[in-house]
Amino acid sequence: VIPALWEAEAGGSRGQEIETILVNMVAEEWAQGTFKLNPNDEDIHTANERRLKVRPLQPHRFPGLPSLPRSQCHWKALPQPPPEPLLLFSHRECDVLFPGYTHLQRAQPIHWSHWILSHAVALTRDSERLLEVRKRIDVLPLGRWGLVGVAAGLTDELRRADFGAITLNSMDATSERDFVAEFLFWASLCMTHLSRMAEDLILYGTKEFSFVPFSACTSKKNPDSLELIRSKAGRVFGRCAGLLMTLKGLPSTYNKDLQEDKEAVFEVSDTMSAVLQVATGVISTLQIHRENMGQALSPDMLATDLAYYLVRKGMPFRQAHEASGKAVFMAETKGVALNQLSLQELQTISPLFLSDVNRVWDYGHSVEQYGALGGTARSSVDWQIHQVRALLRAQQA
Repeated sequence: VIPALWEAEAGGSRGQEIETILVNMVAEEWAQGTFKLNPNDEDIHTANERRLKVRPLQPHRFPGLPSLPRSQCHWKALPQPPPEPLLLFSHRECDVLFPGYTHLQRAQPIHWSHWILSHAVALTRDSERLLEVRKRIDVLPLGRWGLVGVAAGLTDELRRADFGAITLNSMDATSERDFVAEFLFWASLCMTHLSRMAEDLILYGTKEFSFVPFSACTSKKNPDSLELIRSKAGRVFGRCAGLLMTLKGLPSTYNKDLQEDKEAVFEVSDTMSAVLQVATGVISTLQIHRENMGQALSPDMLATDLAYYLVRKGMPFRQAHEASGKAVFMAETKGVALNQLSLQELQTISPLFLSDVNRVWDYGHSVEQYGALGGTARSSVDWQIHQVRALLRAQQA
């Protein structure tokens, strides 16, 4: 039924009615085994077409149907990426500090909420991108499928169908599968973001980090759900690459190779539906070990703050960065933590170090100094939450 639906040459409200009938009536007959085949049925397409002719369309039976372009019939139940649960979690844990990492090395202290928002922002882009894809594929192919088009012109009524545009060229419309590729692109990028988030959480749940208890979001204290999210990314990427390989060498107009698009879309759609539900569940039940996060903070992560201290005293950043490096080396040589260097020892590096340097060793002060929009200060985190929520509301409008 679905391949027949995919090839349906109808648009606007009439196209929606055909979609609804196929899904709700014909599909039900196939599922119940009551669909009666005819020896003259050439294939599943002609069988469904004959069935629809037997049961005429009745548009008045389908009020308020959503406006979905031709390739969106299989996406209606597709969940949206889950930035909203991330926002709720970010707001709940907005005062927790933990290490931010670069190269998997502890770099600087940040708010845990800042890390959560980094993934919420990416998933918000995915949610927005899906809406953009839906708009871009909102093109009516009616009357274009026969290579040269159809001899009978389209009526003004069909031209006014609620599609955003009409395909410009019959040959292009016959073989164009951009709408499939765009969906697979979107799914691949969304899976990239979900997989990276899952990988972070897998790492944070190991004993080496102990920031996240696996038992809170997975079974048997293993990151089962997170690993499954990560593993599905490869399947989605493969489907996207496979379609592009199919499309790249095809001659103009229709070739039977194009039937490969359907399996890719249906599998990826099912995969995304499952993964997004699992990801939402994981995020909604996520817990953290606040104490372990706090204990993971160390003075060496404040070396950059030491450089900024000298910058505020008037030293050029290049020189301040060098001075901070000397302080780190001195602390390592003496076998002490960076904050255990005395003021006299620091002043051998630069006379700009004064008694107020002690403020540098406060992790909260370190985080709050990055108050620019997008930074990790609490005011910036609150602003980010507000901005992401505003974007989500705009997408739902």
